Amino acid sequence: MIVWLNGTHGAGKTTTSTFLQQLIPDSRVFDAEKVGETLMDIKPGLPATDNFQHWPPWRPLVVETARRILDYTCGTLVMPMTVLVEKYWREISSGLAEHDIPVRHFVLHADQGTLRARIAGDTVLGPNSPFRLQYLEPYAEAARTWLHAEAEVIDTTHLTPAQAAQQIAEAVKS
Repeated sequence: MIVWLNGTHGAGKTTTSTFLQQLIPDSRVFDAEKVGETLMDIKPGLPATDNFQHWPPWRPLVVETARRILDYTCGTLVMPMTVLVEKYWREISSGLAEHDIPVRHFVLHADQGTLRARIAGDTVLGPNSPFRLQYLEPYAEAARTWLHAEAEVIDTTHLTPAQAAQQIAEAVKS
């Protein structure tokens, strides 16, 4: 099984995934961003883009990598990865379904004020990361149009990552 943690930057996906992995037996965290980083390392580089998700190989490579990891390890993969383009989500989720891999899709949601405050205090990319800020509006648009309808929404506005992980673990076990 895959437990996919979606949502924009600052929602708590990475931190929550660490706690969640500890709550789900036989689980591992697989950050699909690493697939994008591999593509970014190709020399000479692939065509210019502002997001590696736009490269057509990224989506099937995520599916194939997840499939291979699950074939090797069994258990559960916890995947913290923002996917805000509906077409890309459909490509990934249908690819996983073709391999009979069940996916529990969760969106970690927080209001815009909370997200901005978290991004302002970010110690990983630095305060007020333009990269993270640029995804707030696309996230809001995806949430309004398709994303929240496609997932189980966990409002992290007033939750710690440990509390969010507990809610997700309970939902997965039920």
